[in-house]
Amino acid sequence: MIGLLQRVSSARVIVAGREVGAIGRGLLVMVGVEAGDGKSRADRLLERLLGYRVFSDAAGKMNLSVRDIAGGLLLVPQFTLAADTSKGARASFSAAAPPEAGRELFEYLVTQAHARYGDVACGRFGAEMSVALTNEGPVTFWLEG
Repeated sequence: MIGLLQRVSSARVIVAGREVGAIGRGLLVMVGVEAGDGKSRADRLLERLLGYRVFSDAAGKMNLSVRDIAGGLLLVPQFTLAADTSKGARASFSAAAPPEAGRELFEYLVTQAHARYGDVACGRFGAEMSVALTNEGPVTFWLEG
């Protein structure tokens, strides 16, 4: 399971002209589900997301997590993260989980995030989404669960 996290001052997701998820300062995380991923990978990814130190402390060092700053967590499904781009001019998605398995695991991740953390929002699996964000830094990390 892949999480492409970005440290943001704000982020929101629009579906069919309607805002479905938004946060202020926190983490926007694009989530990719690969074939063979399971709940243990989702749990590990969530643990890493909540504890990953990407926010600056008083000395300007990245020593604080989203938990430490009580920031928002916006989870957005993005199956293209599981693409194989090593050959040709078009991505292969053979490594991505089948749609229903991807949906189930993404929904599990969202449910666990709500259970373990307060400020959680999400995009919609399978929907055409517009994602707006202001990346601070910029700071972007690729994490695997």
